[in-house]
Amino acid sequence: MSIDIPQGRDLHVVRVHRRWGMVNIPKLGKVRFRWTRALPVGKHADKHHRITGARLVKDALGWHIAFRVTTVAPAPAAHPGLEVGIDAGITVPLALSDGESADHGPWLSKREEARLLHFEQCAARRKSHRKKGERTSRRLHRTYDQIARIRATAKRRRDDWQHKTTTALADTYGTVVVEALQITNMAKSAKGTVEQPGRQVAQKAGLNRSILGEAWGRTVELLSYKLAQRGGALAEVPAPGTSQECSRCHTVTPGSRRNQAEFVCNNPACGWEGNADLNAARTVLHRYRTGHALVPAAGRAVVRRAGHGVKPATAR
Repeated sequence: MSIDIPQGRDLHVVRVHRRWGMVNIPKLGKVRFRWTRALPVGKHADKHHRITGARLVKDALGWHIAFRVTTVAPAPAAHPGLEVGIDAGITVPLALSDGESADHGPWLSKREEARLLHFEQCAARRKSHRKKGERTSRRLHRTYDQIARIRATAKRRRDDWQHKTTTALADTYGTVVVEALQITNMAKSAKGTVEQPGRQVAQKAGLNRSILGEAWGRTVELLSYKLAQRGGALAEVPAPGTSQECSRCHTVTPGSRRNQAEFVCNNPACGWEGNADLNAARTVLHRYRTGHALVPAAGRAVVRRAGHGVKPATAR
């Protein structure tokens, strides 16, 4: 659920103190909100830097307000940082070609996961007792709300980690190279058809949940506009074969990828051994340096540089 407030002049945003502010919502009155980002109010507002509207959004955790702000920002200078390749994964969420990595723990604690499982089992049991065409009970609606709150908490923690991680990457590196992953194809179901049923369907379903839970596409979007704001660039290279190609001799030999974490090149002239994620990240960077960056398709910029993709500031 969302409500748009198109006119900024009706809001009358006032900062109460460091943590809270007050906003006037038409037909509702004054509402207090948590102040999480600098806003152009009072003496800090002018015709080039002001609030032009807002949007009220409701999710499982409550109501939130996002302000639309117009501002004039100078074109950023070229970023002096180095180039880095990134390999996205599940065990290691982001592996960098310089040996660093960005990790995170589970989005939910053991207790929260147990509560989520309990509510999901309750919902399934109560739904099974409902007759066809019968109205959903209030008790089942409350169970659905409890499930939604726990999942929204996990999503908020993931978003927080993504923002902090991509900001650190955009501040450190001038050019970030990622794989052009086809996430929709990667997360397809393996159940097959009646004539040709799939194999290991449950395992593939668990892998699909892990892939979608990492939200790699959103990480790339965040990197895109944050690098552009700092004068950096984001490039994409073809993804096929990056985990099987050796980052030293750049050959693909059968059996080089031993397991999830180990890579041993079977080329007799090379024999490089190391971490598989680090090898893939270095291969991604090598493809960019050798001119294998993808050519932008019609209406889609693959290499994003300063001045493109800059998003307006919002406050929540």
